[in-house]
Amino acid sequence: MHVPDGFLDAPTSVATGVVAAAGVAVALRGAHRELDDKTAPMAGLVATFVFAGQMMNFPVGAGTSGHLLGGALAAVLVGPFTAVLCISVVLLVQALLMADGGITALGTNITLMALVGVVVGWGVFALLRAVLPKRAALVAPAAAVAALLSVPAAAAVFTALFAIGGTVPVDTGAVLAAMVGWHVVIGTGEAVITCLVVGSVVAVRPDLVYGARPVLAARRLEIRRPGVTA
Repeated sequence: MHVPDGFLDAPTSVATGVVAAAGVAVALRGAHRELDDKTAPMAGLVATFVFAGQMMNFPVGAGTSGHLLGGALAAVLVGPFTAVLCISVVLLVQALLMADGGITALGTNITLMALVGVVVGWGVFALLRAVLPKRAALVAPAAAVAALLSVPAAAAVFTALFAIGGTVPVDTGAVLAAMVGWHVVIGTGEAVITCLVVGSVVAVRPDLVYGARPVLAARRLEIRRPGVTA
């Protein structure tokens, strides 16, 4: 998913840079409501895990690569605003120190992975959490579905950007087929990883999982209800 320098024209790269900067600015404000003494260390662990996962790249054609995105995983564990910051920092370090993703394409990569990946992932998870029973056991499966859908969504947005400002002589249909097709496969793997990681944390320390807080609150109300009526 890392977009290299020169793959999109200058106007498109500038536009995604503006979107990325605005998204990070909003995330900085929103993260104050999500971070506390418990979740701040978790944010560092999530960023480290995503960094390691994204370093395992493989080509998917048309000059792009596929790997773990981590948007849904990070959003469920530490909250959507903090997740945007975690993944943005990972992408910045990769671009500056690892030559993974272009410097001029940093805004594009943040838009795709830190914004689209997180927003779609969290949106799907929040929707499922609202309609499913309030059970801790369902947090991990909901996160898995969110991860599965967020990855091809980011790939589809990239294809739209390529159709607008692509500079490489590759047919847009071929890019769409390669990106979405491969990222459905990647999304399946990411769904498995997300389910295992979130499920493991929920089983041991559910209080550290941001996405599980409403479930835990509902559980406490159920426990207290008999005592109140008695």
